[in-house]
Amino acid sequence: MKDPRDIILRPVVSEKSYSLIDKGTYTFEVHPLATKPEIRDAVQSIWGVKVRRVNTINRLGKRRITRGTNRIGVRDGSKHALVTLEAGNQIPLFEN
Repeated sequence: MKDPRDIILRPVVSEKSYSLIDKGTYTFEVHPLATKPEIRDAVQSIWGVKVRRVNTINRLGKRRITRGTNRIGVRDGSKHALVTLEAGNQIPLFEN
């Protein structure tokens, strides 16, 4: 099994993610090859909470054109996980 801290990279800090915390849903940036069961197990082992559901989003990187040479490059993509916890559970990292 992989180390849970290698699967969960960082929390996503935005207005939308903070509004979802009130509903018991937390947003994390995760390793691009992580699966839903691995994400669930990592959150449960790190914070000791019960996870109800995990949804994932793969975001492709933007294509960018350089000014001088007109070459096309691609920024890195990312994978986000929306983790919904069981009622009564919360992650103390996100204290409001």
